Amino acid sequence: MEETGKTTRRQLLSTIGMLGGSALMYNMMTTLGYAAESQFTGPPKLSGARKGASVIVLGAGLAGMLAAYELTKAGYKVTVLEYQNRAGGRNWSVYGGDTITEMGGATQKVGFADGNYLNPGPWRIPHNHRTLLHYCKAFNVELQPFVQFNHNAYVHNTEAFGGKPQRFKSLAADFEGNVAELLGKAIDQKGLDASVTAQDRDRLKEALREWGMLDRDMKYAKNLRSSEHRGFARNPGGGVDGAPSPSEVFALKDVLDSKIWRNMSFFMNEEFQTTMFQPVGGMGMIGKAFASQVQPLITYNAKVTKIDQGKKGVSVTYSDTGTGVVTEAKADWCVCTIPLTVLSQIENNMSEKMNAAIAAVPYSNSVKIGLEMKRRFWEEDAAIYGGHSFTNQEIGLVSYPNNNFLQDGPAVLLGAFASGMSGYHLAGMTPAERIEAALAQGSVFHPESYRKEFSNGASVAWNRVPWILGCCARWTEETRAAHYQDLVALDGRVVLAGEHASYVGCWMEGSLLSSLDAITRLHKRALEA
Repeated sequence: MEETGKTTRRQLLSTIGMLGGSALMYNMMTTLGYAAESQFTGPPKLSGARKGASVIVLGAGLAGMLAAYELTKAGYKVTVLEYQNRAGGRNWSVYGGDTITEMGGATQKVGFADGNYLNPGPWRIPHNHRTLLHYCKAFNVELQPFVQFNHNAYVHNTEAFGGKPQRFKSLAADFEGNVAELLGKAIDQKGLDASVTAQDRDRLKEALREWGMLDRDMKYAKNLRSSEHRGFARNPGGGVDGAPSPSEVFALKDVLDSKIWRNMSFFMNEEFQTTMFQPVGGMGMIGKAFASQVQPLITYNAKVTKIDQGKKGVSVTYSDTGTGVVTEAKADWCVCTIPLTVLSQIENNMSEKMNAAIAAVPYSNSVKIGLEMKRRFWEEDAAIYGGHSFTNQEIGLVSYPNNNFLQDGPAVLLGAFASGMSGYHLAGMTPAERIEAALAQGSVFHPESYRKEFSNGASVAWNRVPWILGCCARWTEETRAAHYQDLVALDGRVVLAGEHASYVGCWMEGSLLSSLDAITRLHKRALEA
């Protein structure tokens, strides 16, 4: 790419994808406006449904339950069909005593202590996801802070520092300090004269000195000033022997080998900035709260096998997963929130364009592994309270619990959040093999305690979950251009909703926004019919 040429969004995303992988590229897509923050301005103002008007909602995930809740308020008779024996969909928490059965029959009996849990799907709520926060408040879901950014957690790269993890704060401070020093040299050598005025050069040097913790000579070096960011070799104390000692700074090459900038930019993504939240007691509390609003409307264990629409209504055929009894439900309209991976296998008479759109969107995979430890050694031994330690191994990260700080007793670590090829590799293992992989790889952060304190674990591989067969929809620029508007269009008497029908993909916010948009358009069409 020539210096004088303009960089297109496509070129930038392609470069980011090569350097940082798909996860980093998706994060940048959000920054560039391809995946936007919430557009929520308040609940829909629906009223005046025609007397006796009815809607079938397929799926009791958040999108389906929100549609049922708001349509009922508007005066519609609503029926919800749900494949599972619970509501919430991917809004799910796994507790001790629960059973997880994968495709292929592998079954896990979860052994977590009372109060401990794993969130296999969503696990955090951004501050700008206003739709979700609105309904959490309306439905009395108690929230607490989710610690996303922890300077004291670790970053590990097998190709840096001999494979030894380092504190995020030290690597980030040394990256910033070295960059500040290099830029300061460029200013002194008049390398920026063409683009920076003399007055701005002085101000920029002052800013670089403060931001990069440089000394009077504009050098980034071992001293008490740099240690204020990266940490001290000996921390400040009290009394006659309270003087701190500065820590050694890392060589620029080693800092670059760690690829710390990926982790630094991760936290700057708008959806990952503070403040973030989580429900008290597990993410599944949100699904339970939504279900409490529409519980009488839901038929559980209902496997949809056919969607047939005509000029005057919609018929949905479903079978009871326990008894096998086949039933046909009818309504004037249908809101379908079934994941596209499953919907593509259900007989229907929707338009060719709609079915082409349904078939065009692949789903990503991810694997999450919960490891229950006998004590909170990450707090007691390493002073880590929430947040994530990152690694370039298959597990991706270790995330520390954000509740019950400083308490005794067992707690559950998120021992893996693997995606891409790593996710598929772990998904191909038995549940016991996944636990072993998580223990082996996570031990790099806490070698003295990880295996010693391990009690039990559980895992969910999303491509092996029968009611979704994947994690979430992954649009590309090309598939959005070709199919997105067809997917979200009101197709006769059927409209789709879910995170796959949004620009906030893979988030609960996307599911809710798409649901509100879908039912608003459906209501308008119903009044015109």
